[in-house]
Parts: sequence; structure tokens; C-alpha cells
Amino acid sequence: MPIKNIITVPNEILRKKSQLVEKITNLEKTLVNDMFETMYNSNGIGLAAIQIGIAKRIVVLDVSGKDEEKKPMCFINPKIKNTSDERSVYEEGCLSIPNTFIQIERPKTCVVEYVDLNSKKKEIKCNDLLSTCIQHECNHLDGKLIIDFLSKFKKDLIIKKISKNKSSPNKIVV
Repeated sequence: MPIKNIITVPNEILRKKSQLVEKITNLEKTLVNDMFETMYNSNGIGLAAIQIGIAKRIVVLDVSGKDEEKKPMCFINPKIKNTSDERSVYEEGCLSIPNTFIQIERPKTCVVEYVDLNSKKKEIKCNDLLSTCIQHECNHLDGKLIIDFLSKFKKDLIIKKISKNKSSPNKIVV
């Protein structure tokens, strides 16, 4: 299972709307395995297929704690059916926007309808961190990033900083 390169801003592919998965084949199953490998290797807790350049509505998550057993979750064609009025705030980071954390307020709970890797239609109620993560990743599937919650000025500053760091050969991220 090869680790994939994660696309970062300002790459326009991140703004692309992902397409529904019509049929789950071995190709999608391999993609999901690669996505988990990539996510874990990058110390992330969520990854959308578009972040590795594939415009399919596929999300992988694992919100288990550092010292807990891994609890990988895969959502194909996820759709948020409803959300709570109660809100929660998390400082969110994103593998496609390195070294950037933004406090974002989202619904505390949500109900998500999706298809699993066995082509079974399912529904799950997500709370707290899981709710925030699935909403974050579903935003990716629609071309929306966490920086879109900021003013244009702040968003432009972050993109400029990331672009500069990418092109500077003297800087490394460890």
C-alpha cells in the first residue's frame, strides 16, 4: 500500500467538487487502504480522496487517541442528513494546509448517511470530535477548506506563507 502525496494549498484541485462513487470495486478498496496509510503516516485523523488528487466522495477517519487501539472508519458518498443546534469549537488543522490551526465552530452532533466498503448503506450519529472531523472532510468533498472560515485577508496571508515555504529550498518541515 503506497503512501500518496497530499496536495496542499494553493493547488486548485482542492477546490474541485468530488464525484459520487457509483460502484465499489477493488480500485476503491485499494484507494481506501492507501488513504489510511497516507493519513496515519502524516499523523492525521481524517483524509478526503480529493486531498490526494482523486475527486471521489471517499473519506477515511480515525479519531482514536494516541495510546488507544486504532478505530479506522471509511465513509463512501457521505451525506450529512442533519445537525444539532448545539455547537462546539475545535482548533482544526488540515493536512492540505500545513502548520495552520483555526478555531472553527460547528454543530456538536450530526447524522451522516454513507455507504461502507461492502456497499451497505449506513447511518451514524457523530458527536464531538467525530462530528467535527466528518464535517471537515465533507467540506473537502465540496471544495471547501478551513481557511474559507477566515477573512479574505487572513486566508491570503496563509496561502502566501505556505506557497513561500514550498518554494524555499532552505526550509524543511520535520
